[in-house]
Amino acid sequence: MEAKAIAKGVRIAPRKCRLVVDLIRGKSVVEADRILSNINKEAARLTRKVLISATANAENNLGLNKETLVVKEAYVGEGKTMKRMRFGSRGHVDPIKKRTSHITIVVSDTNK
Repeated sequence: MEAKAIAKGVRIAPRKCRLVVDLIRGKSVVEADRILSNINKEAARLTRKVLISATANAENNLGLNKETLVVKEAYVGEGKTMKRMRFGSRGHVDPIKKRTSHITIVVSDTNK
């Protein structure tokens, strides 16, 4: 059985977030939570929230035990990009792209 959690429109670039998400893919939920709580990055804090949500979905909706859960899938997709402008020298304009992410984590029972 699988439980899923998605955080959409998170204000962090997907490239930065993928570095953190790659560390927890395939690990147990307890170990992944321990890894994320010891990383000093904003992406780790945001990913940990999604992991806790997916774990809570598995416990409350499916009746699974937290100790037997494994991170089956973890990936980051690109969200909308906010386009802003910054004025440069000699009257020209530099574009700024403020990127967002969609963080998805799927946890499943180890018995299956």
